[in-house]
Amino acid sequence: MLSDLLDGECVCVGVEAADWRDAVRKSMAPLVAQGAVSESYVDDAIRGAEEYGPYFVVTKHVALPHARPESGAHRAALGVCVLKDPVVFGAKDNDPVKYLFPLSATSSDGHLQVLAELVELLSDERFFSALDSASSPKEVVDAIRNIERSL
Repeated sequence: MLSDLLDGECVCVGVEAADWRDAVRKSMAPLVAQGAVSESYVDDAIRGAEEYGPYFVVTKHVALPHARPESGAHRAALGVCVLKDPVVFGAKDNDPVKYLFPLSATSSDGHLQVLAELVELLSDERFFSALDSASSPKEVVDAIRNIERSL
């Protein structure tokens, strides 16, 4: 379950970001602080999006920032970042992005199971409402756990 991978310390709400790069950095900062990834991992995620486009904007308003494991993924981790105001990533059909789920995967296919589980949450209309109304990381984690139990 996603909630098993999610550390409340890696959840932030009401985050202000100047642009997509700032949003990625701020969303991944808790993963860096927890030792799940290195700064080079964050840099590689941004560099990848600059080179290949916003490949990690996975659906409307949602980004899953991540990089190659060898870029500095130390352990599997997931975060949640809800932006105060959405930012444009350059993903024509899915901009602007308001919800970021920074991911650290220690293998090249490690993100696939997380992505599959996230898709389930994203398809539940209660999920975005819960994220928008959450005023604390605990409320986000509790909402995810409650929705997972009902799926």
